[in-house]
Amino acid sequence: MRKFITGFLITIQFLTALPIKKSLPMEKDYMEKSIQSFPLLGLFQGILYSALLYFLLEWTPFSTLAIAFIIWLATILITGGIHLDGWMDMSDAYFSYQDKEKRLEIMKDPRTGAFGVMSLLVLLSSRLLFIYEVIQFAKLYTFLLIILIPFLSKIVMGLVLLLIPAAKKEGLASFFKNAAKKNTLYIYPIYIIVLFALICMIDLTFILPVLLFVLVTVGCYFFIRQKTVKHFGGITGDILGASGEGTENILWMTLWLLHYSAMV
Repeated sequence: MRKFITGFLITIQFLTALPIKKSLPMEKDYMEKSIQSFPLLGLFQGILYSALLYFLLEWTPFSTLAIAFIIWLATILITGGIHLDGWMDMSDAYFSYQDKEKRLEIMKDPRTGAFGVMSLLVLLSSRLLFIYEVIQFAKLYTFLLIILIPFLSKIVMGLVLLLIPAAKKEGLASFFKNAAKKNTLYIYPIYIIVLFALICMIDLTFILPVLLFVLVTVGCYFFIRQKTVKHFGGITGDILGASGEGTENILWMTLWLLHYSAMV
């Protein structure tokens, strides 16, 4: 348990802007536990978003747009924008239409190009739209589904990290990847099973939208895998961050569409 807690703190240090100032061990055992705790960090983020949304709706006079902006801003501030940087670097490389080696060089360039800026604008503006309209139709289940968004996106990050080959031997992605074992991801299905068990205890009618969320998540993983292997030859730290941001946006869009279809 001590190793798992330490691994969770490592995950917070690497994937968020939350202040964990303690010096933590970086041995393989701890890094493996860090990978296993990815979804728990996502769960923590989701609970934070939902709690903040409930507080703003129930206890403040703010308009829907103002509340949407605060939630949107929270999704950026918690990570410190580290994944957004990966999204921009990946976009610059992807839309360069160069070969794999050149794309990897572009991702290492600290400068941001036009494609990176444009893709970031599309990502963040669309997310603000989804959040705003979801809040307008918010129900009890809306809060529960919001919790699942970062939870499932972190599962995708773990799958991308360990199931897709690395594009290079150095870097953050390889650092984490080298600490993993063959059975590192066994805990992810357990998280999903526990999730479904809790949902069944709450309301069986809630199973359908959650199942749709899981299917969309699986689709995101296979899409990322196909594009990553084809265009980059494997993952990097930037691609790992971009996969999390992209999956979150797709899940926000799914929740937005579910409200329009009156499924939730």
